Amino acid sequence: METEKILCFASMIVAGLVALLFVLDLALGIFGRFIVLDILFILGAAFVLWQGVETYRELR
Repeated sequence: METEKILCFASMIVAGLVALLFVLDLALGIFGRFIVLDILFILGAAFVLWQGVETYRELR
């Protein structure tokens, strides 16, 4: 597998984990009730996921 594809997959996995973590934090309040911060982290992770998918499609 090429290095670019490995980096692309790794960034998508990390962004997915960050999004999952902050969705759980938003729902359960694990790290406290910082709703704006949770939403911004979710949006940032969603953007990185989207960019990873688009980059993977270009690398095919």
